Amino acid sequence: GFPEIEHPADNAFTLERWELGKKLFFDPIMSSDKSISCASCHDPALAFSDKLAFSLGVENREGTRNASPLTNLAWHPDFTREGGIPSLEMQVLVPIQEENEFAHNIVDIAVQLQNIPAYVTLSNEAYGRNPDPFVITRALANFERSLLSGNSPFDQFQRGNAHALSASAKRGLNLFFSERTNCSACHGGFNFSNYAFENNGLDSVYTDIGRMRFTGKPEDEALFKVPSLRNVELTAPYMHDGSLPTLESVVDHYNSGGKAHPHKSTL
Repeated sequence: GFPEIEHPADNAFTLERWELGKKLFFDPIMSSDKSISCASCHDPALAFSDKLAFSLGVENREGTRNASPLTNLAWHPDFTREGGIPSLEMQVLVPIQEENEFAHNIVDIAVQLQNIPAYVTLSNEAYGRNPDPFVITRALANFERSLLSGNSPFDQFQRGNAHALSASAKRGLNLFFSERTNCSACHGGFNFSNYAFENNGLDSVYTDIGRMRFTGKPEDEALFKVPSLRNVELTAPYMHDGSLPTLESVVDHYNSGGKAHPHKSTL
């Protein structure tokens, strides 16, 4: 029941490209010391997220933001919590070069891949060329764009299965979409996000300036992309800084009205 996926003209889905992207996703060759892969912080068993407030990069360097889950990225209009990256193909470059993540260089990664026969074969089958930055970014994006999550009990309930949700979940659904809570104002649509940038009163003072990091505009300070709630049960801890450990604590936060901040959403 989801919309059709739109693939870039230079990166249409093929099984060969998907297989190459999957191999890269799980390969620690992506990190400068070969200690971690994409999957280290984006575990398939945890909806392609992890259980840490801040994931550990090379040399156990602590990251600066909570790892976002990677499901249903095919429909996101932009990426990173400040929305500074317009495509999945470009997003891959961020963790590669970040000092607290892979701390690597995509050109050096390509040189390493060119010395591995299996990668040379896969690359030519997928893109008709040897491993290079174009191939690396496209293949990883091709794989990540396929990470789809649907057919949840909620989806089944929406399609007419009245028994898919428990009585308690049905009460929660009614509250979620009610004027009383208005959760769906931000977390609406099939992916439970409007992809907007908001401040939810998590703090009065922020060490992370949020969207202002991308735009440079003071009015964007401490605004963060509204996350999807798909698989939210698996992706604790919550918020951009992983400061809320449970879904109950998230509900408590919103119930409290949040802390005072000049950019806090009126919602």
